[in-house]
Amino acid sequence: MVFETNNAPVLKQYLDDFKQTGNIVADVPRFLALSGFHATAEHCSAVAAKANELAEKFGSDSYRAEQAGLLHDISVIIPEDQRIEFARSHNVEIVPEEKKCPMIIHQKLSVVLAREVFKITDNGVLGAVECHTTLKSGATQLDKVVFLADKIAWDQVGEPPYMNRVTAAMEESLDLAVFEYLDYLWERRSQLQVIHPWFAEAHADLSLLLNR
Repeated sequence: MVFETNNAPVLKQYLDDFKQTGNIVADVPRFLALSGFHATAEHCSAVAAKANELAEKFGSDSYRAEQAGLLHDISVIIPEDQRIEFARSHNVEIVPEEKKCPMIIHQKLSVVLAREVFKITDNGVLGAVECHTTLKSGATQLDKVVFLADKIAWDQVGEPPYMNRVTAAMEESLDLAVFEYLDYLWERRSQLQVIHPWFAEAHADLSLLLNR
């Protein structure tokens, strides 16, 4: 394929067999499947569908939410032991918690691939992709929709253990539903490998906003 980017030598190994059709709904799952990530392709499609649904429920842009949902995990193609090096090569800001647990930085690396592979220029979509794992301080409505969609359409077996809390809260507001998930994790923070600063800041933001 023809792939024009300043970082082509770094990305080329992931893209040799991929050719876009311009239909992102079909292209993203195929991009992931080409690298053998069929389960992630299914997860991204499920998150996109849930993000679309939540956007309509809470009055956000369903098309942009669907785009971000499709793209949120595309950096899974980059092996975990190469993610920090990949981030450095693309001038991605790295915090100490991401060096300790490189899995978390995949949210930022998905932005790189969304921009350079799929030519996404919508900063709102890119921003929602960037914080879909941890959320962040000052999160937008689109950020929260995609974040919540990822947690509801999770990629593990069975129903999420926090689902009852989140489902009940969704009847009141998007903010409360997002807070319930964040608070579920916050209550179990001693069990987490790291506490990402964006997660801590997002929890503090919503705790203050909701007076919790």
